[in-house]
Amino acid sequence: MENITEVKIYKNPKKVYNAIAKSILKLTTESNQKIFDIALSGGNSPKGLFKKMSKKYHDQIPWEKIHFWWGDERCVTPDNDQSNYKMAVDYLFSRIEIPKNNIHRIRGEEDPEKEAKRYSKELTDTLNSRGKDPVFDLIILGLGEDGHTASIFPDQIELLESDTICAVAEHPLTGQKRITITGHVLNNSNRIFFLVTGENKAMRVSEIMNDNEAAKLLPAYYIAPKNGELIWFLDEEAATLIS
Repeated sequence: MENITEVKIYKNPKKVYNAIAKSILKLTTESNQKIFDIALSGGNSPKGLFKKMSKKYHDQIPWEKIHFWWGDERCVTPDNDQSNYKMAVDYLFSRIEIPKNNIHRIRGEEDPEKEAKRYSKELTDTLNSRGKDPVFDLIILGLGEDGHTASIFPDQIELLESDTICAVAEHPLTGQKRITITGHVLNNSNRIFFLVTGENKAMRVSEIMNDNEAAKLLPAYYIAPKNGELIWFLDEEAATLIS
């Protein structure tokens, strides 16, 4: 696969969620792999996607072959409302039949440095690799208003080049610690879907799409899988400023 960048624009968030869910259905049913590894994004963006997958595609997606991971996690307990894992449980896993062993959570309640190392090891031991880094079949990413993705923030942009698989990041405003997959692993994926909706994301999207000088300060600008495809799924509001 060459590094194909495709931009798909839909009328509203619901149509975006449906398009991604449909793509996941197609990828997983057409794949002859026994295991299909997907890394989920955190934040609010995927909530609608999880609802769509668990409701409309409940009986169609082959859950038994999908292994779910996370691109990042906040350092909180798994029952905390800020936990990315909890949101996936509430809106996806509790509504489908999936083997427990298929869910690989980042333990946000543990010591962050130790957990970053443990999760790195679990990824290395479990996933296929290309070069020295593990390979996801699909990574779903969101885009922050500040241009961050996973938990790689503009003031910690060096995490894009980190030699580690996972690292501890810090939210620039709250100081909250997070564990994130680093740039080399993100860009080693077979495919990446950016899920971006809302007018509040339009400025960042346009900077990246129009290749503005300002985009070079944004972590999301540097996401481009070397051996895979990159597809941006946008709603009309997020796409308003693309020239």
